[in-house]
Formats: sequence, C-alpha cells, structure tokens
Amino acid sequence: MRRIFLKIAYDGTNYHGFQVQPNGETIEGVLNRELSRILKENITVIGASRTDAGVHALGNVAVFDTNAKIPGEKVAYALNVSLPEDIKIQQSMEVPLDFHPRHQKTVKTYEYKIYNARFPSPQHRLYEHFTYYKLSIEKMQAAADYLIGEHDFKSFCSIHAEVESTVRTIYDIKVTKKEEVITIRITGNGFLYNMVRIIVGTLMDAGQAFWKPEHMKEILDGRERSLAGATAPAKGLTLAEIIYPEAATLTEENRQFHS
Repeated sequence: MRRIFLKIAYDGTNYHGFQVQPNGETIEGVLNRELSRILKENITVIGASRTDAGVHALGNVAVFDTNAKIPGEKVAYALNVSLPEDIKIQQSMEVPLDFHPRHQKTVKTYEYKIYNARFPSPQHRLYEHFTYYKLSIEKMQAAADYLIGEHDFKSFCSIHAEVESTVRTIYDIKVTKKEEVITIRITGNGFLYNMVRIIVGTLMDAGQAFWKPEHMKEILDGRERSLAGATAPAKGLTLAEIIYPEAATLTEENRQFHS
C-alpha cells in the first residue's frame, strides 16, 4: 500500500463544497470517481480543508492510498487528463503512510477578494464579492491588526460549529487594493468554520466606518458571534496554500515546489 499526496486547485462555483454530499457534485466526489476509474481500485481521498460550496482553491491538499504501481509524481499527469477544467492537480508525490493532511501542524493562507466599484462587472462576478459602498483599506487594516496573534475567535465562528477549542493563531493579515479589487490575505495555524468570511464581513464594517478600528478588540474579547459582522459570500474566498512546516515527509525539492 502506498499513500499519494495531491495539491489541488479548483473553481468552486459549480460544486457543493469539497466534502462528499448526498445532494450534489463535490470536489472530493469527482476526485474519488476519477481516481477509482484510472487506478481500477476503490479510492477515497482525505482532504486537508473541506471548503464550503462556492469556495475556490489554489492549493488545497488531499491524500489517498493505493496499490497501483504508478509513480507518485505521475499521478497528477494521469488524473488531469480526465478531470474537468475547473479542477486540476498542481502536484502529486508519494508520502509515508502515516502522513495525514489534517493531523499535522499547518500554516494556511486564505485570500478574499472584493470588487469595490460603482457598478458590478461580469468579468469579476465569479471570484470577487461586489460592493459599491466605499471601503477604506486603511481602516480595514487597522482593525485587522487587532486579530494578529493567538486569540479566542469565538466571535468569528459559526454558531453551528462543533469544536473543542475556538483558540487559533493568526500570523498575518494584509489588506491591499489594486485598481478596484481589494484583497484580504490571512495566514494562520488553522481556521474555524466560516471564520475567514466572518472576519471579512467585520472588516467591511470597519471599512465603511460603522465603528472605529479599535472596536475590533471589543468584538474579539466579547466572544459572541452576534458582535461580529455578517458572513461574507463564499465566492470571494480562495484557499491559497497549505504548508506543512514540520513535515519531514517532503524532500527539499518537493518542499520548495509545494510552498
């Protein structure tokens, strides 16, 4: 038995999220189906991040076990031939059988894009959340700075989430703007259900000057979901990358490519 690592990019527009669902097509479902057909085995992938319906990815991670002889690095080529245009493998390789994408320390980076213009644009409709309200990236950045570090992010977690702890660490948040597109890039050691999208909705409130940036600390300390902003729409969110900083399973060459 061998374990194969996949780095996956996808456009989540037409999918009901990553994880297999009974009522619609999912990223995991497509991967399971195509791998099973190619390798002539019953394959089930294990994903690192089970992104929601409509969320995109540049570097999600999954693994699967197989008895097939195909070299790990060749799996990407074989699989990409049969995958739809909105799902493609960016890297594949063999890893030890004890490598689990969700049971190791990771550094995850998400990006959220906002199209901030007078009118919506068809070219931006799939990957950016549109708003015509003027947003101050300076106020958004000032508010975001309060979230950096280890905190209890209960105010930024869906009330339906079932987790042992709502404490997470955010390493960095950058709010930038190029022409009419605002990008919020968040890096941390892990994220709660809807955490990034709730942070974005809250930062948009700060950007519209509904409250001063320092109020973010009160929202954080209050540990109540009702204190934070709305959950921003899924289509603006992209899982940019997942890095395994302590994984000895990656060769130096693969580690550089992976990151």
